[in-house]
Amino acid sequence: MSQTLITARRILLDPDRPQAQDGAVLVEGDTIIAAGAREDVLPHAEPDCQTLDLPDGATVLPGLIDSHVHLAFDAGPEPVTTLTGSDDATLLLGMAGRARHLLDAGITTARDLGDRGGLAVRLREAIAAGTVAGPRILAATAPLTASKGHCWFLGGEAEGEQEIRARVRSNAENGADVIKVMVTGGGLTPGGPPIWQLQFTPQDIAAAVDEAHLLGLPVAAHAHGVQGIAAAVAAGVDTIEHCSWLTEDGSCDLREDLLADIIARGISVCPANHPNWRLFADRVGPKKAAELFAPLRQMAEQGVHLVAGTDAGVPRAGFGGLVSSLEFFEHIDVPRDRIIAMATTNAARALGLDGQTGRLAPGYRADVLVVDGNPLDTLDALRTVRIVLAAGRPHIPHQRALRTAAH
Repeated sequence: MSQTLITARRILLDPDRPQAQDGAVLVEGDTIIAAGAREDVLPHAEPDCQTLDLPDGATVLPGLIDSHVHLAFDAGPEPVTTLTGSDDATLLLGMAGRARHLLDAGITTARDLGDRGGLAVRLREAIAAGTVAGPRILAATAPLTASKGHCWFLGGEAEGEQEIRARVRSNAENGADVIKVMVTGGGLTPGGPPIWQLQFTPQDIAAAVDEAHLLGLPVAAHAHGVQGIAAAVAAGVDTIEHCSWLTEDGSCDLREDLLADIIARGISVCPANHPNWRLFADRVGPKKAAELFAPLRQMAEQGVHLVAGTDAGVPRAGFGGLVSSLEFFEHIDVPRDRIIAMATTNAARALGLDGQTGRLAPGYRADVLVVDGNPLDTLDALRTVRIVLAAGRPHIPHQRALRTAAH
C-alpha cells in the first residue's frame, strides 16, 4: 500500500497541543501512520513514498467536522418546495454535489440530521466506496416528528410510544448512524408547530432514547424551546441541536439547573449557527441580537461541550459556510484554539468518533486539511484550502483546481 508524506513548517496535531514546528504526517492508505516532528516521522517512511512538501506559510491540521447538515435541502429560498418537487434520483444527484462542496471546504466528516428515503445512507455508501467524492457521512435518515410536525414531509411521523419505538427500529434497519428526534417545532415547516413548542411528551422522548440506546445508536434532539431542552436532558439524549432556550413570547430563558445538568451529563450542544448570522444580527438589531446570543455566550463560559454545525441546506445556509459559523464563536469571545476544537476534537467526541478522527495521530483515519495561513492567527485561513485528504483520498477544491489549471 502506497504512502504519502506531508511535510510542513507548521502542523496542528490537535487544538489541545502546541503546534509541531518542522513537522510531518505520514499516511498509508486510509490511516495515519505517524505524525509529529519531522525527525520522528521520517524513519517510518518508505523510500519510494510520495512526498508533499508544503511552503512555509501553510498549516496542516485535522479535517473539519460539520455536526449538523441536511444534504437533502439545497440552501435555496424554498428548500422544502424544491425537495418535495424532486424525485429521489434528482435529489440524490443534488446531495452528491453538496457533499463535494463540503469536501471543498475542508470538511471530512458531516452528520446529516434528516433526509428523505434514506438517501443519505446511499450517498454515505457511495462515498465510502470511492465512487463519489465527499466527506464521511453519519446519517440520521428520517427524523422522528409528530403528526404534521416539524419536517413531517421527510417521512418520520410517529405518535405514541409503540410507533416511536417502531420508527427508531426502522431507521436503524435502514442504516441510520444516529436517531434524530424533533423535540420541538422549527421554522422550516409551513403550518407546523411553533419553534418553542414541545412536540412529544417527555415519556415519548424517553422511549425514543431508550430504544435507540438499546440498538447502540446515539440520539440527537432538535430542541429550541426550554420545555423541549428539559425533556431532552431528562431523557438522556446525546446531543442537543440548537438549544436556543426560547419561550412562548420569543425571549430566552436559560435555566441554570438545566445548564448544570447538561454539563454534568456530558451532553454535547450543537448550536448549528447559521453561516449568515451577521445578517440576522443586523435585521433584529444589536439589542435583540445580544439578548438572543447571551445564552450561547453563557454556555461557552460555563464549559458546555460545544460542537460546530451549520444547519447547511436550510435557506441561505450554504455547504461551504462552516468558517462563517465558527466566526460567531469569535464574536462571543471564545479563543480560537477552542473554536477549532469545536470542529475537530470536540465534534469527534460528540459524534462517537473519538479515537478515529479529529486529531492527527497514529492509527487515526487519514482526514487531513492543508490551508494557506495559520488558523490560530485568523479563522479566515480555513477558507484557503490547498488540499484535503478524506480517508487518505486526496481532493483539491474545485476553485483551486480551476486557478491551477488557468496558470
